[in-house]
Amino acid sequence: MLFVQLVDEDLGCASYLIGDEEAGVAVVVDPSLSVDPLLREVERRGLLLTQVLETHTHADHVSGHGRLGLELELPVYVHPAAEPEFPYRSLADGQKLEVGAVVLTVLHTPGHRPEHCSFTVTDRSRADEPWLVLTGDSLFVGEAARPDLAVNPLEGARGLRQSLRRLGELADGVEVHPGHVAGSMCGAGMSAKPSSTIGFERRFNPAFVLSNGLEEDFLAASAAGAGLRPPNVERIVALNRGPFLAAPPPLRPVGSAGDALVLDVRPARVSAAGHIPGAINVPLETRGFGTRAGFVLLAGEAVVLHAASPQQAHLAAQRLHAVGYLELAGYLEGASADERLESVELDDLERLLEQGDVDVLDVREADERDAGYIPGSRHVPYRLVRALGGELGGGRPVITICESGARAGVAASILAAAGVDARPVLDGGMSAWRARGNETIEFRRCGG
Repeated sequence: MLFVQLVDEDLGCASYLIGDEEAGVAVVVDPSLSVDPLLREVERRGLLLTQVLETHTHADHVSGHGRLGLELELPVYVHPAAEPEFPYRSLADGQKLEVGAVVLTVLHTPGHRPEHCSFTVTDRSRADEPWLVLTGDSLFVGEAARPDLAVNPLEGARGLRQSLRRLGELADGVEVHPGHVAGSMCGAGMSAKPSSTIGFERRFNPAFVLSNGLEEDFLAASAAGAGLRPPNVERIVALNRGPFLAAPPPLRPVGSAGDALVLDVRPARVSAAGHIPGAINVPLETRGFGTRAGFVLLAGEAVVLHAASPQQAHLAAQRLHAVGYLELAGYLEGASADERLESVELDDLERLLEQGDVDVLDVREADERDAGYIPGSRHVPYRLVRALGGELGGGRPVITICESGARAGVAASILAAAGVDARPVLDGGMSAWRARGNETIEFRRCGG
């Protein structure tokens, strides 16, 4: 049996190439928009790719099924509850798909989305029982799916509980290979390990354990675990559900940004040392670049990239395409970047706070801030800063701070573009602030 996991390291999304290497045939499950790594692997192994299988309509990344359908004329399989607007072949519970000696059996596992399916994989050259299961976005390593992106959260959670219980009927030794690994927005508690087994998850995965208990306990835990909802979710779902999507147009160099927003993808300190006026800095080097950019870019906004090299610009474009930003206006070459952003070290912050000369803006999420924040600081998560813009400037410099420095740089660049004297803490953030023994306040919530 041929089995290859392909992971998008930026988004934490996993695709799978499965087949019979001796027979020279394979299928792909949940392909990413950038299909080149997949096709290189297929060519390297001398395989014939025959089908595309989707576990569900993805909400966090654009699928490559349209490219494979258009470029290779491959049939695309998905459950009809997805209501696709492209030519597709229907998946049904219990259906078997043969790929040489390998058989994929469909398990309809709704919860994350109504159409969601998992696939057990059997290598008949070794046994007639499943060797592994592709769980898509139903069961992760150490976590379970979000039930709140497609339907009412309670309805989704009830479906998810039943799906987990059904997956739990598989033998202990069946390997679990999920559609996401650590780093994805789909589950904060995911393990960094890319695979597991049914037996281990049944014993140690909190969501799996809860699914075998009282329904109300599972529903309460699912509601409490709902994460952030990126603003481009609906657009990504529409792209994945709609007509086949071709490869994005190539990124071209441009002489000036014109009226477009400049997205500076260089490292934070490089951008701070000299950037184009009005640019917003989201460093490509930060994991989750695509998701993070999706929180600060506006729908339909013309975007020009400022990168350190054409190669960096093209990689940034690829990661933006993956989250639905398909029509970038180009990238800048040789642009004058002489506007500076002054950063602040923690020693300086202590002194400025003693003097009362600055305002501190905490740009972490609420649960992070609850664990301890600087007295007198204001709280606005970085993803909401652009909506407020100049309203956050009160005439004094604004020091932005997060847990480690990455989001503080993004927030400061947004404020600077709005005309605010913003200065980020790029090294250390609140984790280092606490380690120095500085005063913080914890927010304690009262029981109901």
